[in-house]
Amino acid sequence: MGTHSISHLVSDISADFGDATFVWQVVSIVLCFVLAWFLSKQLHRMFAKVGDSSDVVKLGVESFSRVLWPLLALAFLFLAKFFLAKFQHTSLLKLSFPILTSFALIRFSFYVFRRAFVREGTVGNTLLVFEKVFASLVWLGVVLYMTGLWDELLLSLSEVVLPLGKSKVSLLAVLQGLASVALTVVLALWISAMLEARLMLIPSMHSSLKVVLSRLGRAIFILMAILISLSLVGIDLTVLSVFGGALGVGLGLGLQRITSSYVSGFIILFDRSLSIDDMITVDKFSGRVTQINTRYTVLKGLDGVESIIPNEMLVSNPVQNLSLTDRAVIITTDFTVDYKTDLDVLLPRLIEVVSEVPRVSKTIPPSSYLIRFGADGFDVRVGFWIDDPENGRTNITSEVNRIIWKLLKELNVELPYPHRDITIYQAETKR
Repeated sequence: MGTHSISHLVSDISADFGDATFVWQVVSIVLCFVLAWFLSKQLHRMFAKVGDSSDVVKLGVESFSRVLWPLLALAFLFLAKFFLAKFQHTSLLKLSFPILTSFALIRFSFYVFRRAFVREGTVGNTLLVFEKVFASLVWLGVVLYMTGLWDELLLSLSEVVLPLGKSKVSLLAVLQGLASVALTVVLALWISAMLEARLMLIPSMHSSLKVVLSRLGRAIFILMAILISLSLVGIDLTVLSVFGGALGVGLGLGLQRITSSYVSGFIILFDRSLSIDDMITVDKFSGRVTQINTRYTVLKGLDGVESIIPNEMLVSNPVQNLSLTDRAVIITTDFTVDYKTDLDVLLPRLIEVVSEVPRVSKTIPPSSYLIRFGADGFDVRVGFWIDDPENGRTNITSEVNRIIWKLLKELNVELPYPHRDITIYQAETKR
């Protein structure tokens, strides 16, 4: 349907206004909207039950449900137009098609934008502004199309020529190229986001493998989108070989450390030496792994401070992983008791009271030892295991020390401290 015919439709609607045919068209539109709304609700409930049994079906239903109501309304309007056209004018029904199509496009685009750009469920102000601008542009295009100004706008844009080197390109071609690039990249990000969501639902796959596959998938989809969009614009892809060679030289000379971090990131993800939620120590940094990106890894310390570690450091330096194969970690505390202490009573009681601390492992029992005969008394060591090092070690050590102190007071065990005798000699004065 051309813009010229749209302008005629507006004239026909103005002529039909107040006639019985106009009333029938309004009633038909209202009924189509109500039927579409009721049927979409029923289909949502039916699809929700089916989607619970399959993640793939659930993902598809979630995507399709965004445009279900406008698509059903379009279908009902098409049937209403088909039957009413035999008896009367259907100008208003014809005019409602581009409006509903634009509404469906906006709803589906908003869904794609949020799936592609929103992380951790937080919608930023930038995305909200972009959505408003996008919706405004779509409705502006609909108004121009319905008023017959769309063709004139395209003609004006094609007449504006921009110099590009030795050649000239119209402003319309530039805008079409930018639109095609943006469209393909957004679709690539949306598909990669769906792939990532699907991978994260696989319980049998290692978390590192999920991350590396999602990163590789996103990079491949974006690269394909850029290549496709460039070919759609009409740019010869062979010219990229020169750029690729220059990029390779730049990476080899000036970006060695950055390239090393990127390569190290893929090595870490592939060999599974680190995973999300691992407790690690590298150099002077220690904490829980919260993110593994292609260039850096984020460690969140027990004090809440987050450290950004280049992946090159994790590959080239020794790394202590407290939870690589086993999350159990041993903690020891040492103290000295008086030589009058009965160790046959004290050592078993230490094991007994430390075992009652909630965070102390029940799988591996605590232990207590006489490690040496010290200068002031028996040097005793208590060792215990914990299964949750990410919750901190200082707090559990303090709790164990407090319960040991309570036991020592109960058994009247003294903790000796060094005594030092100081003798002061006074020099004799000569008379």
